[in-house]
Amino acid sequence: MALTAITNARVFDGEKTLGVQTVVIDGARIARVGGDAPRDSEIVDGGGATLLPGLIDAHVHSAPGSLALALRFGVTTELEMQGMNTRENRGLITDDDTVADVRSAGFAITPPGGHPSELMPEGFRPKWDLPPVMPLMPFSTTPEEAAAFVPQLLARGSDFIKFMIDDGSVEGHPGLPSLDQATVNAGVAEAKKYGALTVAHALTVEATRMAAEAGIDGVAHVFMDQPHTAEIISLLKDAGMFVIPCISLNASMMGITGSALADDPRVAARLDSKWDQTLRSSYNRYPQGKLDDVYDTVRALDAADIDVLAGTDVSMPETFFGGLAHGASLHHELQYLVAAGLTPSRALRAATATTARRFHLSDRGRIAEGLRADLLLVDGDPTSNISDTLNTRTIWRRGTRLTD
Repeated sequence: MALTAITNARVFDGEKTLGVQTVVIDGARIARVGGDAPRDSEIVDGGGATLLPGLIDAHVHSAPGSLALALRFGVTTELEMQGMNTRENRGLITDDDTVADVRSAGFAITPPGGHPSELMPEGFRPKWDLPPVMPLMPFSTTPEEAAAFVPQLLARGSDFIKFMIDDGSVEGHPGLPSLDQATVNAGVAEAKKYGALTVAHALTVEATRMAAEAGIDGVAHVFMDQPHTAEIISLLKDAGMFVIPCISLNASMMGITGSALADDPRVAARLDSKWDQTLRSSYNRYPQGKLDDVYDTVRALDAADIDVLAGTDVSMPETFFGGLAHGASLHHELQYLVAAGLTPSRALRAATATTARRFHLSDRGRIAEGLRADLLLVDGDPTSNISDTLNTRTIWRRGTRLTD
């Protein structure tokens, strides 16, 4: 297989800007960073562009066609926080360079009737083909049940274990069945025996506090029910937790649509009518929320050097899951992170190296010799103007260039 050399591009390696460097791809891997282009290699002139690692969305729920849509926006990996793409079901995805790669929690530990059941309209059934192996449904109401499900989930191909800690207050369903502290503690303790990563869905300060007390590795939302305090920031810091703020989801919960993003011609050209309609809608379940409070919390997390990861909570093309679209919304999330006060470089790290490190994806998220050639070449310089991430010039997934 011929070598490919990307020349004259500024390189952001996932951690820092390297300046103009030549990056050489050999098959599915990055063979070299720096030096001259090898003789007889295919030359891709990156003049005026920036080369980034393929982006990682740290919080999604897959739908038919969503992995292909994500890749069209340079999102080369999605982390599924509830869904069917467990290890036993994704063999074809792993080797398909026309779609984003995926890792999955399978289904989260939650009580019967607990979150996310309240989000589904009565009678709604997703329209997709069932996978070869149906994921385990780990409905739990006691510590014993939660602990017993953990090894079963891991054996069935879950890459990490997720816990739903949600009483429905933010979604307009107060009193929703929710995991109690003892049940979360037991499940997390069992996961630690297997060395499994744990993540919690938590939209309130109290749910976040419960996750920290249980020893959860990270929360898949930032709380939106009240402003942050120094105490909760210190709690997250001392626990060594990561946070996936999903500001784009919080905005949607507050009734803010993604219409401005959908109007961007760089986005509109890649969305079909169903996804366009979804992006122009919103959840609108917590209109009393204050986006400035969320911004302040994210800024405080970053100032405390708590790992912030970029995720969206995008799911299906349905208006009741509105304000979000696969791929496109990760770029929106980067813009939101910068609006909250992160530098563009820190926002880019949140979608590349930081997420790869926290989810133990040691083969991606950076531009370095020997790693997967998951790459995104964009016009401009997103380390100065984060919106430039949407100026897609070329996308590679395992060294294979995506073609429309």
